[in-house]
Amino acid sequence: MHYLDHAATTDLRPEAADEWLRVARATGNASSTHGAGQQARRILEESRERLAAMLGCDPIEVVLTSGGTESVNLAVQGLWRSRPEGSDAILLPDGEHHATLDTVAALAADGARVIAVGLDAVGRIPVDAFAAKVASDGVGVATALMANNEVGTVNDAAALAASAAAARVPLHLDAVAAFGHLPLSFAVLRGDAPAGAGLVALSVAGHKIGAPTGTGALVVARTARLAPLLHGGGQQRGLRSGTQDVAGAAAFAVAAELTIAERASESARLGALRDRLVAGILERVPSAELLGDPDAAGRLPGNAHLLFPGAPSESLLFLLDVAGVSASAGSACQAGIAEPSHVVQALGRSETEARSVIRFTVGRTSTEGDVDAVLAVIGDAYARASGAVR
Repeated sequence: MHYLDHAATTDLRPEAADEWLRVARATGNASSTHGAGQQARRILEESRERLAAMLGCDPIEVVLTSGGTESVNLAVQGLWRSRPEGSDAILLPDGEHHATLDTVAALAADGARVIAVGLDAVGRIPVDAFAAKVASDGVGVATALMANNEVGTVNDAAALAASAAAARVPLHLDAVAAFGHLPLSFAVLRGDAPAGAGLVALSVAGHKIGAPTGTGALVVARTARLAPLLHGGGQQRGLRSGTQDVAGAAAFAVAAELTIAERASESARLGALRDRLVAGILERVPSAELLGDPDAAGRLPGNAHLLFPGAPSESLLFLLDVAGVSASAGSACQAGIAEPSHVVQALGRSETEARSVIRFTVGRTSTEGDVDAVLAVIGDAYARASGAVR
């Protein structure tokens, strides 16, 4: 099988698996005061420190979670429930991940007013439009993707954070797709923002960088006002109660350190694989179109998101899978749901076009052979998938 769906989840790093097993074999609750508990606490806090170094923040700002979805929910709901008095609106760009969209929809059902920001033709949040709307009366929370998880377009996170800071509005950045692929420092992005405003929360997930599924983190600024989703023992600054996953934290730290150490060289390698893949597909399927930013500097290095006119995504994915190629039509959180991509529609494309897209994403274990496998079958697969609707 040739796996080209690394944006959904990537291979578990052997070093992270080994660390998880090593730590998981020990007994001890990190909240206990006896020796075993304190040993677990030491490993947990050392792992938090290592993650903080990779995220560019203070260790106390790292709140460990079960992954990206929980991190997004804690940030958006927590900020909303702690919003300044008189604020009734959430600023929400189009094309966000469903973890954010559905969280905001739930808050809207409870009375939140949603202010939308449209995307440009390549899927980027226009900074000027964002800056104007974040300064609107009543905006209490803003959220945005650091990089779009479907089409791979990279946003100007520093400018978005600065706009929120100038408007004295707290901003959450979803960096799940970006972490490990783009330079990232919470402290740098936050800058000298006033207390409780600008970038105050940032979400990442472990399984996107080779840590076990079920690991993640939310970076929460010291000055942020954030209401918890879970109530109990008050672990992690009172923001997330519950017995902490020491083995998961240790494995996440190992994966993060390895990923960041390799980031520059790996991004160059993945970008070259991606460019060869795109060029080869466009040669074999001339009617196909690359979506997202065509400039390599403006998109995630491993992302190739293409429109295949007249070929339903589900048909093309099935034919690719039979041929031994794994890809996707968009976010894995929508797996099994035959619906048009809301991200593609946010680019101004039709519903029909949004039902005819494939996302190929290469990762750490991808090779030239994986690209060759796609190129060997894509022409025939497209001809059969498009012919099925004529």
